[in-house]
Amino acid sequence: MAHNIPAMAEYANQYKNALLNDVIPFWQNHSLDHQSGGYFTCLDRAGKVYDADKFIWLQNRQLWIFSTFYNQLENRADWLNIATHGAQFLAQHGRDSEGNWYFALDRGGNPLIQPYNIFSDCFAAMAFSKYAQASGEGWAKDIALQAYDNVLRRKDNPKGKYTKAYPGTRPMKALAVPMILANLSLEMEWLLPDDQLEQVLAATVQEVMTDFLDQESGLMIENVAPDGSLVDCFEGRLLNPGHGIEAMWFIMDIAQRRNDLSTIQQAVDVILNILNVAWDQTYGGLYYFMDSQGHPPQQLEWDQKLWWVHLEALVALAMGYRLTRNEACWTWYQTLHDYTWSHFADPEFGEWFGYLNRRGEVLLDLKGGKWKGCFHVPRALYLCWQQFEALKTIDSISN
Repeated sequence: MAHNIPAMAEYANQYKNALLNDVIPFWQNHSLDHQSGGYFTCLDRAGKVYDADKFIWLQNRQLWIFSTFYNQLENRADWLNIATHGAQFLAQHGRDSEGNWYFALDRGGNPLIQPYNIFSDCFAAMAFSKYAQASGEGWAKDIALQAYDNVLRRKDNPKGKYTKAYPGTRPMKALAVPMILANLSLEMEWLLPDDQLEQVLAATVQEVMTDFLDQESGLMIENVAPDGSLVDCFEGRLLNPGHGIEAMWFIMDIAQRRNDLSTIQQAVDVILNILNVAWDQTYGGLYYFMDSQGHPPQQLEWDQKLWWVHLEALVALAMGYRLTRNEACWTWYQTLHDYTWSHFADPEFGEWFGYLNRRGEVLLDLKGGKWKGCFHVPRALYLCWQQFEALKTIDSISN
């Protein structure tokens, strides 16, 4: 069933306008640290800085956003300047002497938290890859490749010497590692040899869709044993609906490249399974964490409604509908769209809220902090805009 072209155009314009006239200007106007370099991410509702510490993966995510939009939307000098502002700060302060990326710095760039987290390296590789494309700087390409090598080297033991787990008792692996490696590798396609890229993509798709996909429930499990078997404990029963859904649009992105229709359909089925389980039937919205067996989750914030979970669901549903025309994707998309835009967007001060309580009331009115920065909102707005532009084009041709 083809939906009418005006509806697709209306959605495309809504996302485009929010991105270019609201969200990007918010970060342009409020986040640049003109004194010390880099970006402020701890911004209150109106965009005022309330804490000046700098978190490496948020710094790199903002660098990725402005570099990517420079590359893919418009070669705007102000966007490239903002990217350069972050890239120079990160290149100077972001890594230890062995090339590992710290987790947090103070305002001036002095390290606060050790490089315990592989995702700092992941987002550094993504960011500097896109910045190298935008700027043509060879040093940025070198930083991207070095960070990517770090990720490959550390992926089987992501926290290394910083892990709290006692070795050998209950070894587990996390969905977050292969899912981010899949997306990261596609982001770095232009820098990687074809055979290396295809090898990594094949391995990550296999791991995600075999080891982490519970065949009985059709849900993505967050942590499994190294052989992919289920483990009956808090971590082994953990469902992270946002992660599972985000992983599926990463998988669809790869499968689309290969014209692998069966994997696309499998990913769509998983998305719908997750939504059917994770949707709050009483208050609406998607739960943050759940227990696969229905036990009380370990995370006390399990029932909060978070911005990124809903935005990733919008991306996945728009992409899934474009690729399969599955009507369930369209129905769910409209439900999620209505909830997300009516609860998270802040038309009064700009940008989006990040944290709601279960009832959908704003829990924290910050626009950025330790975990929320210039990434999920602009990326999702951009990707949804592109999906609806593509749908509009396809439907106009078919009509």
